[in-house]
Amino acid sequence: MLKALNIYKSYGEVNVLKGVDIAINKGEIVSIVGSSGAGKSTLLHILGTLDKADKGEIFLNNQPIHLLKGKALASFRNKHIGFVFQFHHLLPEFTALENVCIPGWIANRKKQEVKQEAEKLLELLGLKNRLENKPQQLSGGEQQRVAVARALINKPSIVFADEPTGNLDSKHAKELHQLFVQLKNELQQTFLIVTHNQELAALSSRTLHMKDGLMVE
Repeated sequence: MLKALNIYKSYGEVNVLKGVDIAINKGEIVSIVGSSGAGKSTLLHILGTLDKADKGEIFLNNQPIHLLKGKALASFRNKHIGFVFQFHHLLPEFTALENVCIPGWIANRKKQEVKQEAEKLLELLGLKNRLENKPQQLSGGEQQRVAVARALINKPSIVFADEPTGNLDSKHAKELHQLFVQLKNELQQTFLIVTHNQELAALSSRTLHMKDGLMVE
């Protein structure tokens, strides 16, 4: 479903990725672990088309996304890729429901259809009574669940999560772990997660290890 071949990336004289290969199957939760500076987040951003590799190929659903540019790339990303980051990046002036709807509206989907789907997602994630709350009225765990719903609104092929529990206490981190497993089981949602959290990695279908810009056994 997602396949990347021979991914290289350097910043100046620093070689961050040195020929990484990775393959993810539909419905998997795959975690990437490794020490700081191993290249995990750089790889995630390149696979998610937020950054560009110096060399290599990336295929999502057999489409060569490394060849996409400009508006075509932005449209593909919006429709097929979801993101969850360490910090939720919710827009403070909008409600939880509106924050979830925004990617669907950007994709020019019908407003009411998107709103109904957003309500269902927020209910699935235990936020049925928080639809009209703004981010500052939500707990850290609730904000991150809104961010997960936002990542799911366009039914992406894959969700990339970069240290999604890094800003949560242990209780809310555990709830988010369980949520990812629930979404995998109920929606067959695919996740690729960069994490230092060993509990989250243990719940994954597979755990990949990175060291010095390479995948290691």
